[in-house]
Amino acid sequence: MIDAHLYPATVLVGLYHQRWEHESAYYALRHTIMNGRNLRSGDPAGIEQEMWSLLTLYQALRTVMVDAAESRPGTDPDRCCFSIALHTARDQVIQAAGVITADTDRETLLGAIGRRILTGLLPARRQRVSTRKVKSPMSRYSERHADGRPDTSRTVTRLDITVLEPADQSPAPPTASRDDRHAAPAARRRHRILTLLQEDPTRLWQPREITAHFGDITLETMYRQLNRWAASGIIHKLGPGLYAATPWSPAPLA
Repeated sequence: MIDAHLYPATVLVGLYHQRWEHESAYYALRHTIMNGRNLRSGDPAGIEQEMWSLLTLYQALRTVMVDAAESRPGTDPDRCCFSIALHTARDQVIQAAGVITADTDRETLLGAIGRRILTGLLPARRQRVSTRKVKSPMSRYSERHADGRPDTSRTVTRLDITVLEPADQSPAPPTASRDDRHAAPAARRRHRILTLLQEDPTRLWQPREITAHFGDITLETMYRQLNRWAASGIIHKLGPGLYAATPWSPAPLA
């Protein structure tokens, strides 16, 4: 992720504290849902089916947890307890207690699982800033080299972060497309774009990429002309905003 515009440094710094969340997902699948049991199937097809069912259940419960947290503005979904969600869902199935209602009240729409989650919210997560290292003396992996970071958890009182914003060097888009009706045939827009696409016939181009390549065509004009050429069979449209070349003759246009 080297594009600072798509991945700002401040966002990545915030994600640093979430770097162990995937471990919670593994724990929920292995221990909370499976309770330490092994998969029951004895063939690949059955194991695949069980894995998909586990992942579906996990995502469904996480969705309910997020919906419950969003019903109370400012509540972090990390405070929702996965065990409460699972046990409440299990009780709903065992007791056949599911109820469908036309009530539009927010608490009613949350359902029994959401209401139970909100009554048992966990304390706010502490930010994790300690180092990760191999702790087992019997591990075959080398110990982490000394780099100035603490080897054990410590109370963090301050973090100094310097964010360097990259200079915006991208050229400003044109306000109007260049009028090339009186240009030489080889310099006209259609000839130039088809030549660009033909240079790499296997590449899927986006209108934004072509617009940035030439610099004298607006994005609106590019979308309009590419769609018209695709409808005429001059180029291929392989998906929303994806175009590729078709065989064509680079002879001067009439």
